[in-house]
Amino acid sequence: MPEQMPVRAAFIGLGAMGYPMAGHLQRAGHPTTVFNRTEAKADQWCATYGGNRKLTPAEAARDVDVVCVCVGNDDDVRSVILGPQGVLETLPTGALLVDHTTASSELAVELHERCLAREIAFLDAPVSGGQVGAENGQLTIMVGGEQSAFDRAKPVLDVYGKSVRLMGAAGSGQLTKMVNQICIAGILEGLSEALHFADRAGLDTGAVIEAIAQGAAQSWQMDNRHQTMMRGEFEFGFAVDWMRKDLGIVLDTANTIGASLPVTALVDQFYGDVQNLGGGRWDTSSLIERLRRLSPPR
Repeated sequence: MPEQMPVRAAFIGLGAMGYPMAGHLQRAGHPTTVFNRTEAKADQWCATYGGNRKLTPAEAARDVDVVCVCVGNDDDVRSVILGPQGVLETLPTGALLVDHTTASSELAVELHERCLAREIAFLDAPVSGGQVGAENGQLTIMVGGEQSAFDRAKPVLDVYGKSVRLMGAAGSGQLTKMVNQICIAGILEGLSEALHFADRAGLDTGAVIEAIAQGAAQSWQMDNRHQTMMRGEFEFGFAVDWMRKDLGIVLDTANTIGASLPVTALVDQFYGDVQNLGGGRWDTSSLIERLRRLSPPR
C-alpha cells in the first residue's frame, strides 16, 4: 500500500472516535464506505463527509483494500467481524483489517489467526487521545501484528495518528493500551486526591498547580483537566463506563499473567462508586467528585 496512494476503505463503527477517524480518511482522498448500527448516524456522516454507507459490515467490506473497526467491546468486535454479515464474509484475499477497538489481547490473537487462514492481514491497533485527538487527527496508535502488515497500514493510520508504532506480534497493541489505561487510572486518582486535599486545606488550587506543574508532578491530566475538575465539569473525555470496561480487561489479563495491580484494582472500584453516583457517562476525571461527596463536611 504505497504512501500517498488512495485506498478503498471501509470503516465500521461511527461512535465518538470512529466518526471523525472515518471522516479523516474520506477527506484525505481515500474513498470510504461506512457501517454503523444506528443508520441515522451513518446518514449524518455521509452528509458531512460525502462517503457511502452500507447496511451490513459485510456489504461495507466488499471490494475494499482496508477495513477499520472501532466499536465497543470484544462481543461487538466478534459480531461485526466474525458474525453473520460480518466483515470476513466478504473481505477479499490480500486485504487489510485493522481493529481500533480497545479489546482483549486474546481476541486479537484469535482474529490474527482467522485472518491468516484467509490470507488477510490483521492488526490490533487501539488508540489513545480521546475524542479531541480523533477530531484533530492526533491520536496515539499502538499496533500489534506483522511488520509487513504494519508497513502497508501506516500511510492510512498516519491520516489520523500523530504517533503510530508497532509494539510487537498480534495482541501487543492491546497489551500496550492496557499499560496506558493503568497509567491514566493511577494519575487521575492521584490528581483528584491532590486537588481535593489542596481545596480542603484552604489553598488556592490554581496557584498550587502553577507552583507544581513545572516539576515532577506534572502530567497531561494536570495541564488539561485540573480546572474542569475543580469546577465539577466532566463532559470532556472518555466516559467512566468505558474506562471500567477497559480496566476489567486489564485486571483479567493481570490475573492471567500473574501481574500485581493493587492500585489499578482500587481505582476500578472507585470508578464503580462514580457509576453509583450516576456518573457513568462522566469523563474519567470525575474521580474527584467521589472524594467530594464521600468526605464529611468540615
